[in-house]
This record gives sequence, structure tokens and C-alpha cells, in this order.
Amino acid sequence: MRVYILSRNKELYSTRRLVEAAEAKKWEVKVIDYLKCTIEIMKGELIINYLGKVLPTPDAIIPRIGASRTFYGAAMVRHFEMMDVFSTSGNLAITRSRDKLRSLQVLSKNDVDMPKTVFASNKSSAKDVIALSGGAPLVLKILEGTQGVGVVLVDSEKAAKSVLDAFYGMDVNLLVQEYIEEAGGADIRVLVVNGEVVGAMKRQGAEGDFRSNLHQGGSAIAHKLTRKEKSTAIAAAKAMGLGVCGVDMIPSSRGPLVMEVNSSPGLEGIEKSTNLDIASKIMDYIEKSVIPASEESTKKRKIKKDNIGA
Repeated sequence: MRVYILSRNKELYSTRRLVEAAEAKKWEVKVIDYLKCTIEIMKGELIINYLGKVLPTPDAIIPRIGASRTFYGAAMVRHFEMMDVFSTSGNLAITRSRDKLRSLQVLSKNDVDMPKTVFASNKSSAKDVIALSGGAPLVLKILEGTQGVGVVLVDSEKAAKSVLDAFYGMDVNLLVQEYIEEAGGADIRVLVVNGEVVGAMKRQGAEGDFRSNLHQGGSAIAHKLTRKEKSTAIAAAKAMGLGVCGVDMIPSSRGPLVMEVNSSPGLEGIEKSTNLDIASKIMDYIEKSVIPASEESTKKRKIKKDNIGA
């Protein structure tokens, strides 16, 4: 089996663990910096070059696409898919998950519960937006923010109006969400692989910070999911069409609410907090989904199609 990990940094914990898991199966594995790939498109022929040389076609790829490079990274994933290469997460699902507004629309369409969310342009009245969101306290999220950056909690309608007016004045796109006070600054990250939960952790925000992101100083412990939490995570992954993802939920009085579905979830926090080998679960998923090429036909692969499209 030949597997490429599309990652910009081979020293990252997640990338290293994926390499180790592939090597444990005696597979040929290579880390590919997707920004150093170029593609050739001709009639009936699709080629990817890497560092000036034609890249041999792999059996599978594992996209680890950074949020700031979504367009280019997804284009590379799409090219591999059109070459009949299996991807643990398809290009359409990656781009869908990276758009916070679009992903919430998709989740809503598929009856996945979430905090009430309002999206409006700078032509809308801040007072009306606040009222539609249920009133203060409220959470404001910049659409382009990642890892907890660009997320603001406002505890009064006056403060909410001031922040909204400021963001709208800068022509920034943002979401306004109800604040789930009973969550107490905690959330649950669930790793879903091939429609199955393979690990879960509860993250707690640093003291005085309602954001639970580990990048913002939060902590994490292993978490035993309730039946509802498990089914919600699986439903969210299915709705987004992601073979591998991290589903972020917050506990509420009406049940778990999905905040986000991450197409390139980090493995360090969840592996260390749960002592589970998540990387190997991803390799098992590839093994189940790909039948390697035979010696007689190196270009044809029988692949279980998973979210492949233009």
C-alpha cells in the first residue's frame, strides 16, 4: 500500500503519528507538502508533480489541509480523487466544513442540533440581530477564525451592539450565537472515523476563558459519551460527508449541541488524554476502503467511492 500524507510539516505530532501507524503496517508512506505540488491537466490525463518530478500515483491520501490553505489544498485533493485515489476526506467535504456558515446550514438540514445562530450583513440592524439571537449574553464568531481566535463573548446588549457595530464597520463576516451558560466553558471533542466513534475527550477552558480550545490554554480529559452524544457526533460526521473528522459539541439542558466539524482534527490532545491509538484507526479505515493494485495492473484500483466529485 502506498499512502501520502498531505501535510506542510512532517514534524507535527499528528503527521508523525500517521507516519508511524502506516509504517507499522509495512506500508510505503510519504509526507507531501501540498503547496509544493503542481498539477497538469490534459485531455484524458491528470498528473501531479512534486518538487519538479511526476509523483507516482498512491493508493490513498490523508489530507491535513491548513485552514488558510483550504482552496489550494482542496484542489490537490480533488486532483488525486479524479485519478481514482482514495481520500480519507473528500475535497467537497473539506471545503464544506471550512465554511462555518455553510456547515451549520448543512447540519441544520440534516436535523443535527446546534446553538441558535444568526448571520446578517452590515446593512442589518445590530438591535434586530441581537433580538433574533435571543438577547445577551451572546457569542460572536468571525467566519474566518480558527482555534478559538476571533470568538468573543459579550454579556450585555449594549456591549453586543458596540462589538457588532465595530465588526460591521470593518466589513467583517460574523455569526451571532446564543451562549450556552450551563456548559461552563467546557466542550466535547469526538473523533469519528468511517462513521464510528474512535475516541472522545472533554475540554475545559482556562480559568476566566469560556473558550475550551487547547490552543487557548484549555485542558482535556477522556470522556465517556452518552448515547445521545455518540449518535449526534456520528450524525454530524455523516451530514458533512467526512471519513475522518473531529466533532465539537457542548453540553446543554436540551442535549449536545454541535459547534463545529473539523476536517483535519489534531491527534495529540485526544491520543494523550485517552491513551488511544487514533492514528492506527485511520489506517484501518484506509485498509478497509482500498484494495491495492495487483501486479498485473498498477494503474487500476478498485476503490469504495467516498465523496468524490468535481
